[in-house]
Amino acid sequence: MGAPELTPDMIAVLCLLGFTVFLFVTEVVRVDLAALLVMVLLGLLSFFPGLENIADVNHLFDGFASNAVISIIAVMIIGAGLDKTGIMGRVAGAIVKHGGKTEKRIVPILSGTVGVISSFMQNVGAAALFLPVVSRISTRTGLPLSRLLMPMGFCAILGGTLTMVGSSPLILLNDLIVTTNRQLAAEDQMALFSLFSVTPVGIALVLAGITYFVLFGKWVLPKGKKSPTSTTGQSLREYLKRIYGLNAEIYELIVPAGSAANGQTLDDLMQRHHVYIIGTFYKGQRFFAPVITTQITSPCRIAVLGRYSDVVKMAKLESFDVSPTLEVFAEDYAPTRSGVAEMVIPPDSTLIGKSGHDIVFRKKYAASLLAIQRTGDTFSYIETEDHEATPVGEVPFQAGDMLVVHCTWSALGRLIKDRDFVVVTSDFPREELRPKKLGWAVAFFLLALGLVLFSEIRLSLCLLTGAVGMIVFKVLDADEAYAAVSWSTVFLLASLIPLGQAVQGTGTAEWIAAQILTLLNGWPIWGIQAGVAVLATIFTLIMSNVGATVLLVPLAVSIALAAGGDPAVFAMTVAISTSNSFLIPTHQVNALIMGPADYKVIDFVRTGGIMTIIFLVVSLVMINLVF
Repeated sequence: MGAPELTPDMIAVLCLLGFTVFLFVTEVVRVDLAALLVMVLLGLLSFFPGLENIADVNHLFDGFASNAVISIIAVMIIGAGLDKTGIMGRVAGAIVKHGGKTEKRIVPILSGTVGVISSFMQNVGAAALFLPVVSRISTRTGLPLSRLLMPMGFCAILGGTLTMVGSSPLILLNDLIVTTNRQLAAEDQMALFSLFSVTPVGIALVLAGITYFVLFGKWVLPKGKKSPTSTTGQSLREYLKRIYGLNAEIYELIVPAGSAANGQTLDDLMQRHHVYIIGTFYKGQRFFAPVITTQITSPCRIAVLGRYSDVVKMAKLESFDVSPTLEVFAEDYAPTRSGVAEMVIPPDSTLIGKSGHDIVFRKKYAASLLAIQRTGDTFSYIETEDHEATPVGEVPFQAGDMLVVHCTWSALGRLIKDRDFVVVTSDFPREELRPKKLGWAVAFFLLALGLVLFSEIRLSLCLLTGAVGMIVFKVLDADEAYAAVSWSTVFLLASLIPLGQAVQGTGTAEWIAAQILTLLNGWPIWGIQAGVAVLATIFTLIMSNVGATVLLVPLAVSIALAAGGDPAVFAMTVAISTSNSFLIPTHQVNALIMGPADYKVIDFVRTGGIMTIIFLVVSLVMINLVF
């Protein structure tokens, strides 16, 4: 193909492209603001004499209503709705239960789960959702976070290639194909991809990523520091010890059939053994902060907060078994769901003069009363160097008393509204789960998926149907839906679409394609396709994957047509390769996991460098096999 001559329009677009890359690489301003700036400059340049064809200002903002942008917004809302029901917590609990304590067993389960989830929601959302889960697994198993977060993060990125709605580039691809087809002859036009067109490629990539970490993780992953292996982690024990002098942890005790404790109340055991029984499990049902008059019915399990020596003594005397880890109670007593809180009895409280037993504290407030602090004195069941054990539930409340309780964060959120207390604890997760809405959430998720699979309705409308349904039926409210959307991603995508159209419409893509073809002259088609994949990989490392896709898909189509290749295959190569973001922490997922695991750039270079090569080889082989 002969190189077209440069025109003023093309020169202006090339300069704008260079300016865009400069802004993204240097991050002088935020990338979303950089994209907005470029869109504004594109519109203003179109008013200059000789540059009128750069952009149609009447359609400059059409990107905000594009199929891709609306689809991304809907996917974020659907993901938030599913999370709101607590279904993601159940998935996390299953991983904790079946993952064991070995890295080679945990990594495939964790990474595979995140990969599948990220195929239907934004990969950064899936990674963020599982960040506290990985932290909890690290605490319970003693495995360093650095050994778990990178496999999870990388597979979240890889999982985005499982469906056409799993990542922004793939959501965007069909829109770009529609736009590009307008510039092509009828015989060169490309068919659109269906939801699962890319699934075989994605499965191969996810399996390759998991295999890589299972086989070579020992050598390529950073060593990191081991996490504490206590039942609940350092935070709860250290907090109680430092603030209240209570050297206590949470343990799970197994009460066998025929136990002598059968028929005794929780209060009997607590007074006799100086521990707090904060949970029970019987016939598949868990009870958080059970009423102290609850009778033990064996076989069952109980969650106990107390000193290790007291718990072991209790287990020996009552013929209980101490579980090495929290099993059935792992989810209930995770730091993300429950913890220790403080609240003060104000002078006008109706509880003054009454004790915890008088008001049935646990039943009324769904919280376990651990201690009462009063003018330097501490009352609690646990005996310490500073005070003797006291049946804290029998101590009458006084104005100014500081109550130390263990409760779920949702219960604490309700206590904030109770005028009998002034809740002092403020730094706790306030998100309220709505498990009763699980049916509606799943129903509208399946409805959206069904419309995508079995109807000709536009993708954005299919997904928005599910998102709006969740809002109407109060799976999440409108404010929560707005909060679930990453508006920076939306503005980034919408603002870059006009630049991609300018690259195609002014002939700039054809000019760049001619230069690339000159460089690759004589190469076979597969070599040129590999060159496009490498180019897309490099672009996505220095700018957003959305920006790289918008800029490179028209270029790849032009290269394919000039070289005699399949333009749809080349377009798909770009959309897949822009997920190859492992070499440096510029991808949102990599940036998310870098801090908690204390990763360095060199960690990504070492581990991500090999992953980048594996990605290129597997994706190119599978794309050519499938398409």
